[in-house]
Amino acid sequence: MASRTTAIALDGTSEHGLWRVILASSVGTMIEWYDFYIFGSLAAVLSLKFYPPGNDTFAYIAYLATFAVGFLVRPFGALFFGRIGDLVGRKYAFLVTLSIMGGATALIGLLPTYQTAKWFAPITLIVIRVLQGLALGGEYGGAAVYVAEHVPDKKRGYYTSFIQITATFGLFVSLIAILLTQQSMSKESFNAWGWRVPFLASILLVTISLYVRLKMKESPIFTQIKSAGMASAQPLKDAFTKWDNLKRVLISLFGATAGQGVVWYTGQFYALFYLQTILRVNVKQANIIVAIALLCAMPFFTVFGALSDKIGRKWLMMAACLIAVVTYIPIYHAMHDAAGNNVETVAPAKDKATGATKLTAMTTDLKTGALVPAKEAPSPNVPKLVLLVFIQVIYVCMIYGPIAAYLVEAFPAKIRYTSLSLPYHIGNGVFGGLLPLIGLWSCAATGNIYAGLYYPMTVAALTFVVGSLLLKETHGTRIWDEVGVAKPGVPVLRNPAD
Repeated sequence: MASRTTAIALDGTSEHGLWRVILASSVGTMIEWYDFYIFGSLAAVLSLKFYPPGNDTFAYIAYLATFAVGFLVRPFGALFFGRIGDLVGRKYAFLVTLSIMGGATALIGLLPTYQTAKWFAPITLIVIRVLQGLALGGEYGGAAVYVAEHVPDKKRGYYTSFIQITATFGLFVSLIAILLTQQSMSKESFNAWGWRVPFLASILLVTISLYVRLKMKESPIFTQIKSAGMASAQPLKDAFTKWDNLKRVLISLFGATAGQGVVWYTGQFYALFYLQTILRVNVKQANIIVAIALLCAMPFFTVFGALSDKIGRKWLMMAACLIAVVTYIPIYHAMHDAAGNNVETVAPAKDKATGATKLTAMTTDLKTGALVPAKEAPSPNVPKLVLLVFIQVIYVCMIYGPIAAYLVEAFPAKIRYTSLSLPYHIGNGVFGGLLPLIGLWSCAATGNIYAGLYYPMTVAALTFVVGSLLLKETHGTRIWDEVGVAKPGVPVLRNPAD
C-alpha cells in the first residue's frame, strides 16, 4: 500500500502540491466565470448602452438575448476544446481558454456604445459574447478533469467541489466589483463610464492566473495514457458515435446537468433579475442581497461534495431537483411579500418621453383600486430576502457540489474531457443559460410574475425522473485503475488512496 506521500503524479506530487493544483485551477476558473458573469450582472445598466434607445423592454430583452448567445455557443466550445484536451493535454486547453476569455472581456470595457458607434456596438458585442462562450465551454471541463485526475478516488467529491465553488464565487466577485465601483463614484459617472472598470479589471486578474497556470504540470492520468499509447486519436468520434458512451452522455444531460443548470440559474441569476426587474428592489440593494446569500452558501459546496463521497452522488442531486420543484413557487411568493411593494402583475405601458412600449411592474392603487406602475420597493425586508435566496443557493450546492465528481467518473480517461464537457455545457449553457430570457419573456407574455418559474420547474422535474430511473451511481469508481496496468518501459500510476 502506498503511504500518505505516495505519488499523486508520476513526479511525486505531495498533498501540499495537490492543494496548489486545486488553487491554480480554481482561481483561473473563477476568473473565467467572473469575466462571463460580469456581463449578466450589469444587464440593467448596459442594456441601454448597446441597443437603440426608446424602448427599455426591447433593449433589456435584446441584451439578455446577447447574454444568452454566450451560453448557446458553450457546447461548441466544449467540443472544440474538449477534443484538444483529449489529444494534446488538459493544461494546454485551459491555458488557451483563459487567454481568450480575458481578452474578450477586456474588449467589452473598451467597446464604444450605441450612441457613438450605432449598430457596430451591438454586433461587436455579440461577437465578443460568442468568444466568451466558446472559451468557457472549454474551461470548466479542463479544470474539473485536471483536478479529478490528481486526487484520491475516495475524496474526489470533496476535492472537485472546490472547482464547483468557482462559478458562484465568480458571480459573487462580479457583484462585489460592481458594488465597489459604484461606491467609488456618483451614479451618473458609473452610468457614463464607470461600468467599464469591472471589465478592464479582468486584464490584471487574467495575467496573474496565466502566470500561475503556466507553472502547472500536465494531469498525471493523461500523461500516463499518452505515454502508454492509450489516448484516443479521434475523441469526438469515440465519444459520440459509439452508443455505449453516447448513451452515458444523454443520460448525464437529461438525468443530471439539465436540472443542475436550471437550479443553478434560478437560485442565483433569476433571483437577481427577479428582484431588480419584477419586484423593483433597488439595483444596488438587490446585488447586496444576492452577494450576501452567495457568500453564506459557498462553504456548502464542499459540504455536499464531501457528503457525496460518503453516501453517493446520485440521490443528493435528485433530491435537489425534487425540492426545487416543490418549493420554488412558495419561495418566490415569500420574496414578493418581503419586497413589500405589492407587485401584482407586469404589463405593457407607454413611455411618457418617447411613446415607446416598455414592461412595467404593476400594483393596485389603494384609493382607486386601479392597477398603477409599482414604485421602487421603499423598505424591503433584506434579511428575509437574503434567507430566501440563500435557501435557493443551498439547492445549488446540493446538486452542483457532487456533479463534477459524477461527470469525471462517468467517462473513460481517453475521452473524458470531450465527453463530460458536452452534457455539462448543454445543461448549463442551453437549459440554464436561457432561463433569464425565457423567464422574463414568460412574465411579459402572461402578466404573471411567477410564470418564469414554470420552465425551471419543468426541466428539474424531467431530470428527477430521468436521473432516478437511469442515472448510475458512480460513487466508488476507481479512475486510477484504468491506467494502473504497466506496459514495457511505462511506470505504473498508483491511486493516491491506496
